[in-house]
Amino acid sequence: MTMRPLAAIGNVNVDLILGPAEPWPKPGTEVIVDHDELRVGGCAGNNALAWDSLGVDYVIAANVGNDQFGTWLKEAFGKRSHDWPVEAVGTTLSVGITHPDGERTFFTTRGHLPLFSLPQVHSMLDGNRLRGGYALLSGSFLTDALTHAYDALFDWADAHDIAVGLDTGWPLEGWTETNRLKTLGWLKRCHCALFNEVETTTLTGLPDPAEAALSLKGEMPADAIVVVKRGPNGALAIDRDGGIFSVPAPQVQVVDTIGAGDVFNAGFLAALAADMPLEACLKTGVTIASEAISTLPRRYGKPLSAFLEESRR
Repeated sequence: MTMRPLAAIGNVNVDLILGPAEPWPKPGTEVIVDHDELRVGGCAGNNALAWDSLGVDYVIAANVGNDQFGTWLKEAFGKRSHDWPVEAVGTTLSVGITHPDGERTFFTTRGHLPLFSLPQVHSMLDGNRLRGGYALLSGSFLTDALTHAYDALFDWADAHDIAVGLDTGWPLEGWTETNRLKTLGWLKRCHCALFNEVETTTLTGLPDPAEAALSLKGEMPADAIVVVKRGPNGALAIDRDGGIFSVPAPQVQVVDTIGAGDVFNAGFLAALAADMPLEACLKTGVTIASEAISTLPRRYGKPLSAFLEESRR
């Protein structure tokens, strides 16, 4: 299986998942829940776990804190994390409380993520080896130092013919006008937008997700692809020529949706890197995300080679 190079750049942290919890507890009380799981998290971390399951090669640029959680995260990625810098602070921890409807609430510490920087990215990624490939950029509102250097990061990607796929995540203070304009500015330098439906419609002010996606594409390079993740309604994409493609999601019993969008991103970009048709890329992302949110322990399904074989039939 021949593929273009893949890289993940962004936030890797620890996720502690607890739940389901309902109703929300009163202060001073204790709640017993049925499920707990400590796992690798963060957008880039979830991307990488999904790529591992798909059986594709990739590199990942991230950092960790100087505590036991940081050591644990590096061990989880083996040789891929050999060059990750260790910051003189605690590792970012995100506690996710799941709810019976599959939604979740996060409590997250700042930790090591704001210190992740562009010089660190350059020290971990070889632009020449990534030439012609894709870099999945995530965690924009958590990685402060790197985010401030996005223009230089985009310049580096352009110089090495690396197409950047962007998933900013939800801003801590919400989609203020400042955050909206900042994100639209970043998209002008990206070749793939990977946002969920609420983010897409909020960024554009258009209620219809397909119209919103077309509007976003108008802000991006001419050959850009815009993807809208629609949860139980699957996903849609606008291709380089403005064509609209959509795939449904299978009905599954949801365990938890944490990281579902990140898993989709990984599946979609891996399929894109294998030069699969856009509709097949969408199907790959939706299928592995649906498997992930409905299994405990979390699974991602079949390898990318199986999806590639299906797309050729």
